[in-house]
Amino acid sequence: MSVVTSVSPQAPDDVVVEVPETSVADVLKAAEAARAAQREWWRAPAPARAAALGAAAAALRARADEAATLVIREVGKPRVEAVGEVGRAVAILEYYAQAAYAPLGATLPASLPGLLFTERRPHGVAGLVTPWNFPLAIPLWKAAPALAAGNAVLLKPSPDATASALWLADLLAGVLPADLFRVLPGGADTGTAICDAADVVSFTGSVGVGGQVVARAAQRGVHVQAEMGGQNAAIVLHDADPGVAAAQIAGAAMGFAGQKCTATRRVVVVGGEQRAAAVIEALVAAVRGLQPGDPSQAGVLVGPVIAPAARSKVLDATAAVTAAGGRVLAGGTSVDRDGWFVTPTLLDGIAADHPVATTETFGPMAVVQRAADVAEAVALAEGVDFGLVTSVHGRDMGEILEVVRGVQTGMVKVNAPTTGVDFWAPFGGERDSSYGQREQGLAALDFYSSVRTITLSPHP
Repeated sequence: MSVVTSVSPQAPDDVVVEVPETSVADVLKAAEAARAAQREWWRAPAPARAAALGAAAAALRARADEAATLVIREVGKPRVEAVGEVGRAVAILEYYAQAAYAPLGATLPASLPGLLFTERRPHGVAGLVTPWNFPLAIPLWKAAPALAAGNAVLLKPSPDATASALWLADLLAGVLPADLFRVLPGGADTGTAICDAADVVSFTGSVGVGGQVVARAAQRGVHVQAEMGGQNAAIVLHDADPGVAAAQIAGAAMGFAGQKCTATRRVVVVGGEQRAAAVIEALVAAVRGLQPGDPSQAGVLVGPVIAPAARSKVLDATAAVTAAGGRVLAGGTSVDRDGWFVTPTLLDGIAADHPVATTETFGPMAVVQRAADVAEAVALAEGVDFGLVTSVHGRDMGEILEVVRGVQTGMVKVNAPTTGVDFWAPFGGERDSSYGQREQGLAALDFYSSVRTITLSPHP
C-alpha cells in the first residue's frame, strides 16, 4: 500500500505524518457516505448550519496555538504568518457561519397570476483539491462556503500538508455531522477519484494539473473552478517613495520564501536609469534585510522552501539569468544549514520574454524590469500568460488610474503589496491564473450552489 509522507522543510529528518494513501475504492465509499450526510445537512434549518460553523470557529480559536505550531512545523511558515493564518481561518468560519443566512434567491415579476422566484440549492458533494502553502486557510475558504450552502466536502490536501488537513478534520469532527467533511490523503490518483465522484470541484495548484482538473470536470458537466498561480508585477511609478515601495515589494516577493500565488515576481520601474538605480538600491537593501532563518523564531519572515526541488528551481533560475547576461543583485545561493533554505534573490538584466520573467518560480525570487513610461509598464505587466494581481506604487492619481484601467488582472493593489487578500471579497485572476467563478466572499456561495427558477400559479 502506498503511503503519504509529510516532512518538515526546516528539519527534513522530522517526519510530521505518514499515512496510507486513499484508494479509489475508498474515495467512492467516502463519496457515498458524504452524499447521505449531505441530504440531512441540507434539510437542517439554516440556524443549525450556522451554529455548527460558529462552533468550528470557536474550537479553532481555542486551539489556535496548537494549529500555528503545526503549520510552522509542517510547511515552514514563519511564526507571524502562521499565527495570522490561523486567525484568518477562524474569521473565515465566522463569516460563513453568518453566510448560512444569506438569501436563497429573488422574487421576479410574473407573467401570469402567481409568483416567479429563484432558489439557490447545493450541488451535493464538493470535491476540493488544495495546496500546502496555506494548509488551513485555503481548505477552509473552500470548505466553509460549501458547507454554508448545504454541501458535503471531500478534501484532498497536498501531501506536504497532510498533517494539517487531518488535524482540521479532527477539529471539525467534533462539531459537524459524521461523514460531512472528510479528508482523503493521497496523490494524483486520489485527487482524480475525488474529482470524478464530486458534484462540484474546486482546485488550487499548478497550471498543468489545474488544466487537467478543469477538462475532467467539464467532461462530466460539473461546475469547476481552478486557481493556478501568478507572475505578478509591482509597478513603481516615477513619484513613488523608493524606500516605502521597496519595503512593501520585498515583503511581498520574499515573505514566506515567496511561496504565495500572489507574491511579487516582477518589479517594473518607470523612469530613466537614474530612477531605476535609486529604486534598485532600495530594493537590494530591503531584500538583503530578509535573511532566512528558523521559522519558529520570532522576527523571522523568510523560512525554508518546501522541498529540495523548490530550492533547485530558484538556483537554476539564477543560473539561467547569469547565462543570459543578467545580473544577480541579491541572493541566489543556498544556505548552509539543515533544511531547504535559499537566500532571497533579486535579478536584473534579462529580456521581457525570458522564461525566468514569464514563468512562475514558486520561491523567494523577483526580477527587475524597466519602462520608459506608464504605457510601457502596463505592457510589460501584461506580457505574461498569468493575470492574478498587480500592485502600483506612486502618488499621481492620473498615472495610478492609467495602470488600474490598463492591467487585466483579477485584483489590483494601489500602494499596497500584491500579497494579502480580504476573504470577504471575490478572489481570482484572468488568463492562466484562474478558471471559472471567483472564490471567497459571497461569490463562493454562488459557486457552491445551483439556481433554479420556480413558477408558482394559483390552483385554477
